Amino acid sequence: MKYKDFLNKLSNPARRALEYEGVNNFEKLAALSKKELLSMHGIGPKSLPVINECLNYVGMKLRD
Repeated sequence: MKYKDFLNKLSNPARRALEYEGVNNFEKLAALSKKELLSMHGIGPKSLPVINECLNYVGMKLRD
């Protein structure tokens, strides 16, 4: 899966939040914790399952 394909699965506010924070690849996304993601304006609880699913698909997970 390409990172761009992952972004297309997210809501517009969630996608913009990641772009604003400079999260532009799976490695940067995996370096974040659930708490850090939820603190971003635009990322909510509905985004987390999509994020986790996509990270699992590429063999990664969020930081604890």
